[in-house]
Parts: sequence; C-alpha cells; structure tokens
Amino acid sequence: KWWGVSSGNRVEVFETDCGTIAIQICYDIEFPELTRIAAQKGAQIVFVPFNTDTRHGYLRVRHCAQARCVENHLYVAISGCTGNLPFVENADIHYAQSGIFTPSDMEFASDAVAAECNPNVETVIIHDLDFELLRRHRESGSVQNWNDRRTELYRVVYKEDGSTFEI
Repeated sequence: KWWGVSSGNRVEVFETDCGTIAIQICYDIEFPELTRIAAQKGAQIVFVPFNTDTRHGYLRVRHCAQARCVENHLYVAISGCTGNLPFVENADIHYAQSGIFTPSDMEFASDAVAAECNPNVETVIIHDLDFELLRRHRESGSVQNWNDRRTELYRVVYKEDGSTFEI
C-alpha cells in the first residue's frame, strides 16, 4: 500500500533454466492458497523477498514459508532487507534473516533448513537444490501432504483471465 505499489490479480509461475519458480512478496506467503496454486501450476521453488521491521514480523514470514514447504513439497527462499534507512518513510529499520527452506522429511536437512544467514547481517547465501529429490519426495516421501489432501471436503477456486480453476 506504500510507495505506490498495488496488488496483482493472478498467480504467476516462470520457467527458468533452474526449474519452475514463483515469487510471493512478503505478506503473500502468509496465504496458503497462493502457494498451493503456484505448486499446482508446477512451481518447485518460491522466492519471497520481504521487508519486516520486527522479529515478530520476520517470524511470521519464516514460519509461513516453512509451512508452505511441508504443505506443497517445494523449496522456499526468503530474502529480507537489513540495516537502517532513517530518512526513508516506512523503511527506517529492518529485521531479517534470509534462508532457504526444504520439506521436512528424512531426505532433506534435519531441521528443513538448507541454508540461512545470521540475523540482520548483509549476506549472500548459496545452496544447490535437488529438484529430482523434490519430485521423488512428492511422489513417495514418508509424508504425503500433497497426495493426502482431503479434496472431497474442501476446494480452492482460482480465477484467472475470466476463467475459473479448482485445485
């Protein structure tokens, strides 16, 4: 709502040389349906740039990002702003800890964190992600959240360009 930014009206995924990606900016990751739609469209990793000013705000983004990994069998990378900009409205202080998260299962890191930086430190993190492992996990991991959804009890309806889709 600040800085003249307005919301979009569709969930996009992008084919890249590294796999199919989606981008959900900050607050968007806190809505499970958006990531579910991106996963249904083939997203293997969701990138979440964020800007939070407190640890509470950061933890909302982080915990939701990690939940989306478990729910949808995909990777999520969060990248936040650090430092202070005292003369910029709504950007005077930041709290962040960027990270790359995985599903929580035996084949992945024991804490479902592929890589993370120290809090509030300008850092670049790099980690190789195994998309074949992700595919196998979705098909036959020890926990089958994606396949065990109870779609007979609920539905997610997605509208795009005048058409309606159910996932």
